[in-house]
Amino acid sequence: MSRHEKSEELKEKIAILPDTPGVYMYFDKGGTVIYVGKAKNLKRRVSSYFNRTHDVLRTNLLVRNIADMKYIVVPTEQDALNLENSMIKEYKPRYNVLLKDDKSYPWIVVTNEMYPRVFLTRQHVRDGSKYYGPYTNVSVARKVLELISELYPVRTCRLPITSEYIARGKGHLCLQYHIKRCKGCCTGAIDHKTYNGYIDRIRQILRGETQELLSYLKDEMQSLCEELRFEEANELKQSYKLLENYRSKSVIVSQTIADVDVFGFDDDGSNDVYVNYMHVRRGAVVRSVTLRYKRSLDESRAQILGYAMEEIRQSLGLVFDEIIVAEAPEVEMRDVSFTIPKRGDKAKLLEVSERNAKQNRLDDLKHMERHNPEERVDRLMERMKNDFRLNEYPRHIECFDNSNIQGTNPVASCVVFRDGRPAKREYRHFNIKTVEGPDDFASMKEVLTRRYTRLMQEGLELPQLIVVDGGKGQLSSAVEALDEMGLRGTIAIVGIAKRLEEIYFPGDSVPLYIDKNSESLRVVQHLRDEAHRFGITHHRNRRSSSALVGELDGVKGIGPKTAEALLQHFKSVKRIKEASEADVAAVVGSSKAKILAAHFNSQEEQ
Repeated sequence: MSRHEKSEELKEKIAILPDTPGVYMYFDKGGTVIYVGKAKNLKRRVSSYFNRTHDVLRTNLLVRNIADMKYIVVPTEQDALNLENSMIKEYKPRYNVLLKDDKSYPWIVVTNEMYPRVFLTRQHVRDGSKYYGPYTNVSVARKVLELISELYPVRTCRLPITSEYIARGKGHLCLQYHIKRCKGCCTGAIDHKTYNGYIDRIRQILRGETQELLSYLKDEMQSLCEELRFEEANELKQSYKLLENYRSKSVIVSQTIADVDVFGFDDDGSNDVYVNYMHVRRGAVVRSVTLRYKRSLDESRAQILGYAMEEIRQSLGLVFDEIIVAEAPEVEMRDVSFTIPKRGDKAKLLEVSERNAKQNRLDDLKHMERHNPEERVDRLMERMKNDFRLNEYPRHIECFDNSNIQGTNPVASCVVFRDGRPAKREYRHFNIKTVEGPDDFASMKEVLTRRYTRLMQEGLELPQLIVVDGGKGQLSSAVEALDEMGLRGTIAIVGIAKRLEEIYFPGDSVPLYIDKNSESLRVVQHLRDEAHRFGITHHRNRRSSSALVGELDGVKGIGPKTAEALLQHFKSVKRIKEASEADVAAVVGSSKAKILAAHFNSQEEQ
């Protein structure tokens, strides 16, 4: 931001922007929206305004007048485009090219008739017809209509077909009937129930349930290829790709929703709770505000939701009519209906609101880490202490994992975390020495015994928490090892089962299920994944080394240690063969170098 100096607060907002699609709004000193933009990557797009002088004077004037910035995250770039369109129309920012209503995006309509039609339109008629979209890419909409017409023979004529119309015999079969693009609705050749079965499936496709279309295209492509009609198959392939990337409608703009208010919640079980408010006007999001609450008396989600609604109502001077929520709040509001959607446009609006609440939490965490990393660590330690029933902060955690394939080369890994972060220099590998065959329980006991016996002998610090990758069996073996070393009660220990992320405690048969959004669970999952990765890497290296050493087993006078030394230096048997006798002698001595040279020479003669 060398070219355009801004306030530290604005710089901070830009520094912690997410790498996700969204819409950003720039405000001047008076709090007026002066620009609305969309981005596939919010962080990269917004940063580009401030890190250089622009060629266009108007852009430089815009940047000079920016005093504040806000943003809304959305699932896709298309959603960002639609939201940008609606917000430009709402705020009419001075630096935007204003979009005119007669240039609005097209929709696909399913008409409200006895035999409905399906076509593209920019006009909305309030006659009960259903509109799907909007489509930011008209070619996509047309391609979808083409594919639908291939799948289902819906009529394209504008005849006012009713039961009376058919009874009077006014209709006549046209070309569309003869080329099998229509079933003869005007003559009653297809009954109303069968036809509306087609319409129901078309509505599914337009709602984004495109799997049927994709399966159809795939089968058609296969048939065309078998008939060697490759050009036609390639055309369908293009349609298939287009449909795969297609989303039939935006979750931000909807003709089925007029004016509603949305409250999305993000609660990870900590004291901090985030509530996002979105106002939807004429089917589009035009305002988004996120509030942060700190629990003091273990308030419920419903209570906090009630506080947020009252705060928004008073501060913005709003009158609510319909409120979309995930659960009913603990508040009474006269003439207000609460909707808890399970699917459809309203459910997707709620999902966007919850996404923004979660993003605000992440922004605050990033801000905290930049300005006060100690506070972030202390908060994490406090959370882990409570979740894992500890007597002290788990600043030093060690996690163990066994790795073997069909009992070969059994190894174990130990990874170390300090203050919730990996301390990779302290990671350790263990080759299992006393256990025969694939016995994970005995291997776990051996590794813990070796690890902590050595730490105590060398007077090194013991961890506050041990995490064992496995369920009750591995945990019991680990506890047995601690008992024999006299460390039971000195070090806390838990097991994490892989399937359902269950946390097991010694002597407790009922596992603990930690909130999936909890930082505690994320740290333990990271520990487990690191231990698995580190162990698998070492196991692969051992198997590879064992296989190579096996090639030298038949050489009389060359033992396993000599073979390992050679492979460690030359990396492969091929390189040992290619090396000079002097180079080999420098590693294992002249007598063994001569033995190897004679062995390789005899192989060549054979």
